[in-house]
Amino acid sequence: MSREPQARVAPRSRVLLTDHPWPDYDVERDILAAAGFELVAGPGKASPSEEVETLVASADPVAILTCWAPVSAKAIATPADLRIVARMGVGLDNIDVAAAAARGAWVTNVPDYCVEEVSDHALALILAWLRGVVVLDREVKQGLWQPGGARVGRFRLLTVGLVGLGRIGRVTARKLSGFGCRVIAADPAPQGDVPGVETVSLDVLQAESDVIVLHVPLLETTRHLVGDAFIAGCRKKPLLVNVSRGGIVDNDALLRGLDGGRLAGAALDVIEGEPSPPRALVDRPDVIVTPHVAFLSPASLLELRRRSSEEVVRVLSGEPPQFPCNRPAAR
Repeated sequence: MSREPQARVAPRSRVLLTDHPWPDYDVERDILAAAGFELVAGPGKASPSEEVETLVASADPVAILTCWAPVSAKAIATPADLRIVARMGVGLDNIDVAAAAARGAWVTNVPDYCVEEVSDHALALILAWLRGVVVLDREVKQGLWQPGGARVGRFRLLTVGLVGLGRIGRVTARKLSGFGCRVIAADPAPQGDVPGVETVSLDVLQAESDVIVLHVPLLETTRHLVGDAFIAGCRKKPLLVNVSRGGIVDNDALLRGLDGGRLAGAALDVIEGEPSPPRALVDRPDVIVTPHVAFLSPASLLELRRRSSEEVVRVLSGEPPQFPCNRPAAR
C-alpha cells in the first residue's frame, strides 16, 4: 500500500538569546513565537566570547539578543543569514558593531527604557552622600550614636555638573531642579536648551561643581575621560557620581584623586573591572558602591525585554528598526 508523500515543514528561523540575567525567558519566547520564530536560550549568566561563539555556531540564528554577553566579530560572521544583533540595554561596548555593519546586519538597542531609574539612582547616590546616609548607617550598626559628628549638607547650596545632557541627563536635570540647586552641564553635542540648566564648557564644569554626574556613553573618546587631568581641574573637591559605564573613569586616577584630596568622594554604580572591581577602591569609606543596578526596576526590565524582542521581530519582518545603531552594508 503506497503512501502519499508528506510535505516537508521548514524549521522556524532561530533567535539566540545569549544570556538572561532574569529568572526566565518567557517574555522573549512568547513575542518571538507569536511572530513565527524559535527562541534558543543560552545560560542566564553571560559567557566568555569563545562560549558565545560556540552557542552561535550551534544555533545558526537569524538574530541575536544579548544583554551582557560579548558578541564578537567571529560570532557575527558565523551564522548563515544574520539580520540583527539586538542589545538588551543601552551601551554597545559588548558588540562588534563594525563587524555587524560589514556583513549587513543591524545593531539595535533600547536607549530610553531606564531613563527614570538611572536618573533616580543618580539622585539617590547624591542624597546618600550629602546626608551621610551610608556612613551614619555603618556607624549606628557598629554601636555608635554620634549625631553631633555627622557631616551633612544642604542640597539647595550645591552646584551639580552633568557631563552629558542626553535622554538621561535631561531627566536628571529636571529632577535636580526640584531641589533648588544650581545645575550646569557640558555636552559635546547638545540637543537644545533644558530649562534651568546652564550649558558650560567642561573646564568650567570641573571648576565650579560640588557634584559631578557622568551621563555619557562609553566610546573611544570617553574611555578614561575622568583621569588625572580631569580630576586636577576639579577646584571644589566634588563628589564624583558614575551611573554610565565603568570605563569612563580611570580607577587608578580616581584613587589618586581621593588620596590627594581632589575629590570628596565617589558614588559608583559602575566600575571598570566589574563584577570584580578593585578592592582598594570599593572598600574605601569615602566611596559608595552599588552593583550596576541603576537601570533596574520591575517596570524597566519588562519594558527592556519586550521592546528588544519586538525590535528583532520588526527587522526579521522586513521593517527598519526603531533604534538603529549602525548602517549595515547592502546585502
